[in-house]
Amino acid sequence: MIKHELNRAFHWQNHEGPFRLINEAQARQYDEQGFLVFEKVFEAEMIEALLQEIDPLEREFEQLIEARFDGKMFIARSGEITFTPHMVTRSPKARELTRCAFFRDLVHDLLGNDVRLYWDQAVYKKPGTVDDFPWHQDNGYTYVDPQQYLTCWVALTDADEENGCPVVLPGFHREGTFVHELTDLGFDCGADATGHTTIAAPARAGDVVVFSSLTPHKTGPNLTTDRPRKAYIIQFAPDGAALVSQQGGRLQRSACDVPDRQYPVLIAGAEPQEEHDRSLD
Repeated sequence: MIKHELNRAFHWQNHEGPFRLINEAQARQYDEQGFLVFEKVFEAEMIEALLQEIDPLEREFEQLIEARFDGKMFIARSGEITFTPHMVTRSPKARELTRCAFFRDLVHDLLGNDVRLYWDQAVYKKPGTVDDFPWHQDNGYTYVDPQQYLTCWVALTDADEENGCPVVLPGFHREGTFVHELTDLGFDCGADATGHTTIAAPARAGDVVVFSSLTPHKTGPNLTTDRPRKAYIIQFAPDGAALVSQQGGRLQRSACDVPDRQYPVLIAGAEPQEEHDRSLD
């Protein structure tokens, strides 16, 4: 794998306590392997309530792909895999989930005291999906500075190696962002797992797989089951993070602070007061 041209002086920052949620062993695993799995984070009732709100939004998005884009839009393919963005702008349950105590404590431990939501999307892999989603780093899609942000993969249905759970390539996150090539299936960082350990991260509904934006990962096909694999992807970045691109030899920066969907989830280590007050209305 080749390093991204903007990845010039990256240094992985190991995590030290005091921690609110993780323990020392989990901190070491995250620093060494680039991922963690948390079991039974969300009760079945919360997952069901979330699905009731986002299932119709996913169907609406898939119908749009079929009607206006001949069944394929960017890396989404009708009947196979969909990426429905910005659930927090249309689903109160999604917004509630992103602001919950679990994520506030998690981002405190892994990102710091001032953190915003960066991105969220529902990703549904349908039965009959033949292809892998290729090896990639999330920071390979859109380059964010600082590079070291956080992806939380919330399982909405059971996910295993038969229907496309995440598989990670540990250790490489410590090197920063690699060059990615756009393929028909998605961005590909050119990872060759031959001779390297790969780790599958199966998850039951309500579990959360957490990995660095720099951890190379993929998901397998959903060819041999009749079970749709549904996940809600939530990404958090330090306050002040920016999208960076190089245009005409000059760096362009765009702050990750769109008000309705990149809101603060932690300010000076605490829940944003405005949202707390709103929850009491």
